Amino acid sequence: MVQAIGMLETRGLVALVQGTDAMLKAANVQLAGPMKQVGNAMVTAVVVGDVAAVQAAVDAGVAAIKTTGGQVVSAHVIARPNDDVKLVLPQAPKATTPAAR
Repeated sequence: MVQAIGMLETRGLVALVQGTDAMLKAANVQLAGPMKQVGNAMVTAVVVGDVAAVQAAVDAGVAAIKTTGGQVVSAHVIARPNDDVKLVLPQAPKATTPAAR
């Protein structure tokens, strides 16, 4: 079970990269998977971790985007999400191991 999920949605990829970088540097959180694009302008990054870390990360992401003139569409933290919420989260590709020689 994930302790918390943090979501950051922006208008434009540059703002999302700036916000995601700040989130990952600010707290002990992990990306839930690759970013998701909605239409041709909105993109979303999702991080997971403990509640305090996820909240700190999302706050840092929002602040970083605002300092660079980017546009935050939405930012939200869900503490103790239901286990089935993971079904709608982006999934990181499975790591493959090189074949034994």
